[in-house]
Amino acid sequence: MRICWRAVAVVLAYIPIVAAGVRADETERQEPDIDMFATMTGRCTTLNVDERDFACTSVAFSHSPGGRSSFTIPLNDPDDQTHIITFSGDNGRREQDDLYVLSIDQLLVKSKDRPRADGLPIPLVQPSKGTCKQVGNLVVQQVSSVSCSAIDDKGRKYELAFESDGSPIRVRMISAVDPDRDEPRTQHLAAHLEQLKCRQMAVVQHVLPRDRTAFILKCMEDE
Repeated sequence: MRICWRAVAVVLAYIPIVAAGVRADETERQEPDIDMFATMTGRCTTLNVDERDFACTSVAFSHSPGGRSSFTIPLNDPDDQTHIITFSGDNGRREQDDLYVLSIDQLLVKSKDRPRADGLPIPLVQPSKGTCKQVGNLVVQQVSSVSCSAIDDKGRKYELAFESDGSPIRVRMISAVDPDRDEPRTQHLAAHLEQLKCRQMAVVQHVLPRDRTAFILKCMEDE
């Protein structure tokens, strides 16, 4: 099945606006607020949605300025080309340079049976509990795997085990619309990503801890 990334973008548009107390059938339209979007290709060794098994060939990661992050998976569903699920949570943490952990508090499910806006289904938001783990680093555009496990408030289970095919990840910084408000934020995030990339280079090149700060500063100057 050909992946419709326009449909994925519609899902992402609803991720940062969902908060505690929002009804699961909320259909009010809001503007997207995402500052980073990355896509990776590979295959799902496990993709189980409410006791149904599916295949997939890609995963998208998004981050919002407020701290909410999400992993979005277009399902290869022969009966529904709009079937997409998203694991979403606040305040993901990097436990190691190559391990990112996200606590899940919401699942977004988009399907052909959902109400539509601009001709595309609006995702159903389900309060959920679970965890996603990403092995690798987006800064150096290499992720080896993504795994997620969650259960929603209706007792439905969602499981993902994704393996990258080794292709470089496409990372996109979302352009600011309001320069006075968004440009400093975008610049700060870009500088942070640059620093993380230089830190990763220091690890790969086995730079000693006492020399690491000087190495990172020199690396950032050369970028």
